[in-house]
Amino acid sequence: MPRAILCVLDSFGIGGAADAEAFGDAGSDTLGHIAEHCAQGKGDRDGLRSGLLQVPNMDRLGLGAAGRLSTGKTIPGLDFAGDPQGLWGYAVEVSNGKDTPSGHWEIAGVPVRFDWGYFPSEIPAFPAELISKISEAAGLDGVLGNKHASGTEIIAELGEAHVETGKPIFYTSADSVIQIAAHEEHFGLERLLKLCETTREFADPYNIGRVIARPFLGETSQTFERTANRRDYSVLPPEPTLLDRLSSDGRTVIGVGKISDIFAHQGVAKVLKGAGNDQLFDKTLEAMEMAGDGDMVFSNFIDFDSLYGHRRDVPGYAAALEHFDRRLPEMIDRMRPGDLLILTADHGCDPTWKGTDHTRENVPVIATGPGLSGRGVGGRKTYADIGESVAEHLGIAQGPHGASFL
Repeated sequence: MPRAILCVLDSFGIGGAADAEAFGDAGSDTLGHIAEHCAQGKGDRDGLRSGLLQVPNMDRLGLGAAGRLSTGKTIPGLDFAGDPQGLWGYAVEVSNGKDTPSGHWEIAGVPVRFDWGYFPSEIPAFPAELISKISEAAGLDGVLGNKHASGTEIIAELGEAHVETGKPIFYTSADSVIQIAAHEEHFGLERLLKLCETTREFADPYNIGRVIARPFLGETSQTFERTANRRDYSVLPPEPTLLDRLSSDGRTVIGVGKISDIFAHQGVAKVLKGAGNDQLFDKTLEAMEMAGDGDMVFSNFIDFDSLYGHRRDVPGYAAALEHFDRRLPEMIDRMRPGDLLILTADHGCDPTWKGTDHTRENVPVIATGPGLSGRGVGGRKTYADIGESVAEHLGIAQGPHGASFL
């Protein structure tokens, strides 16, 4: 029986979303703009990378062709001469938002048709009543931050005050999220996780998608560093996802990275965590060894988004793509006859764009497997087509929101 490996390169959009203007993102193009900056020398960084974007393995499978189909533009450096050797195309998001849960849930067959709750960009960002209830329930003397912020920047700004006062750092973004940063030792990791559980309860009436624990270590603003013990507290998807359907059929879903958190720990039987893309790649290889017939490995590669997209770091993003591409043959070599590997994304996060938030973009759909012939799959009308293709491949019933491209 075949297996499926589904890899989400978090935020790796390929431009072209027809409704991008409604999100303030008309013209955004994560792949295209990174490649253009690299061609212009703006993607160079001493000791890291230089020159044209080099992702020959993904390009050979159809990444460049997918990008051209999505945007109508040629992508510098992605010029594979022959016919792509994988299945290639792009998918359009139909969910109401451009956030992580919406993107992943839609990939898994359940578009998000409702509107999430969000917090305003002014200071304070959170309602006084919400902070008061959380503080009382958790025994806090108050919180720090209470605004929109970059996670690394707000820890550098307020980390020392947090250690001194014991007050956790609350912040948000353009996503439907409450993020809470606290020192693993001075505040305590378990105390932070308990605080996030309490906050999750009080966040529900505001229709907030995620509460995220952001633990860090270090003793000064110059040495603070977030750890791998992040945990997301998400609401449940509104209906059964591909993961639930596989689980109900007796299959095992192995979640790598934050996948289990995104799906509120529902439908994921085994969880493998890693700090950064390289460890997550290693864990994906480990999961492939664990997966049996009919099982699925579902991996999220977070660094593209959190380290490079949100920080608007073009050279860093380019180098991360190139490193993933160099390692991709390791994953392909571990595939068994009948296996299907799909590379995609959950939204964009164009590092050349204004602000620090996600961008509304189409996402690549690149698939390969032993004996699979290359062909175009066109522009898919919803990310849900990705999940329904996995469903067909693994031999379970199709869901109501997408159509297989196999």
